[in-house]
Amino acid sequence: MKITKVSTIPVQPRWLFVKIETDAGIVGYGECLGDKAFVVAEAVRSYEHALIGEDARRIVHHWQNLYRGAFWRGGPTLCAAISGIEICLWDILGKSLGVPVWQLLGGAVRDRIRVYTRPTGKTPAELAASAKAVVARGYTAMKFCPFEKVHLVDHYRVVEDAAARVQAVREAVGSDIDILLDFHGRVSPAMAIWLEEAIRPYHPMFIEEPVLPENVDALVQFARQSKTPVATGERLFTKWGFREVLEKGAATILQPDPCICGGIFETRQIGSMAETWYASLAPHNPYGPINFAACLQVDACTPNFLIQEFVDPLGLGEGYLKEPFVVKDGYIDVPQRPGIGVELDEEFLAQRPLGPLPDPGRWFHDDDGSVADW
Repeated sequence: MKITKVSTIPVQPRWLFVKIETDAGIVGYGECLGDKAFVVAEAVRSYEHALIGEDARRIVHHWQNLYRGAFWRGGPTLCAAISGIEICLWDILGKSLGVPVWQLLGGAVRDRIRVYTRPTGKTPAELAASAKAVVARGYTAMKFCPFEKVHLVDHYRVVEDAAARVQAVREAVGSDIDILLDFHGRVSPAMAIWLEEAIRPYHPMFIEEPVLPENVDALVQFARQSKTPVATGERLFTKWGFREVLEKGAATILQPDPCICGGIFETRQIGSMAETWYASLAPHNPYGPINFAACLQVDACTPNFLIQEFVDPLGLGEGYLKEPFVVKDGYIDVPQRPGIGVELDEEFLAQRPLGPLPDPGRWFHDDDGSVADW
């Protein structure tokens, strides 16, 4: 089964889908990191010469060839391109055999997959009202960031305000609902420690990216003083990017994102690495429905899976997919359709092409005009 064509489909709001066609008439779909979509799309095209005419079923061989076949490896752009291609190839293999991808990775270890989404709002009252609405839709977990811009060492009022937002949500939803917090790597270890200490009484399930991932020792510094489990991984690539995090005990929850970390098999391997350190896997995904579908394949067959992120309702694929996903009481049933289990509505996509992306803006501190972490 030879690969005959590789193409990309940039679509609104900021998603980049990949499509691989074969001489057997089987088509596979994948998704790349959508940030800087047109740059990543060009990276996908740069790999065509290594794929056209090749057997689509040699997934690991192709991954190794694309990743190791150039002197300069890795990084977000190349890893995103490889990830989207790899997801396509698993989709093709599953469809050719008539089974879901999770069946090819060892079989399902659960019947349904727990998912979480987000409340919205800036004030404690707004967040509390939105959190109640999330629970009313059947979810049992939600994630949000309780602050915006933070200096390396900031006023304690920033900490008090963040704690007030978390408190408001906890009081609104009660103790049966899990609260997950995302610091977006916006704060220094010193501020992260202050924040965690103030938020700790409201028992979050985890804190995601308490500090930026470039310095694992900084994450270790935070983890040693935190009583709340630490999660990280959305900005790490391949199994090699997660090795030091596990070895140093920097996090107990890993969040690889299939559309940038290397694809489905790489995410599954990272999950296996985490299992040996008694850590959990909670794949990252604030992107589109194809990446969500890829995540679900891994979630279904990974024993140490914890919970799955997606953006409700856009990430369920209404309009984009011929059969969107359905959430029932905060869970999604393990997918049963072949491959990654989705088919794109390409007529719908054609009506929503991704135009030139606007400048996402930059953050500057209000008091002195210095650059703030986004």
